[in-house]
Amino acid sequence: MKATIWHNPGCGTSRNVLEILRAAPGVEVEVIEYIKHPPSVDQLAALYREAGMRPAEGLRLRGTDAEERGLTKADDDAVLAAMAAEPVLIERPLVRTEKGVRLCRPKEKVQEIL
Repeated sequence: MKATIWHNPGCGTSRNVLEILRAAPGVEVEVIEYIKHPPSVDQLAALYREAGMRPAEGLRLRGTDAEERGLTKADDDAVLAAMAAEPVLIERPLVRTEKGVRLCRPKEKVQEIL
């Protein structure tokens, strides 16, 4: 099984999820450091759609100005555009496998798609 993680090495939760993925038998891990290689608006929209969540639910609030900018109440297009332009606004880690996509907070959520 292939697992793709949109990862931030500076985030403890993201590092923990990456460890879980690497320790899982039969899982080939692709790591995308999304701060260096941000997903496009279309990629983000697809990830959140597959996860069954609205983009605003994947908005990182801690350590960002997302609330002050009104992004928590903005429409999906505005949130996705902001995330693609400033990937620090993307909550992490997002993981995709053949079983689906999860925002792995808490880290145990990754088990749902392994």
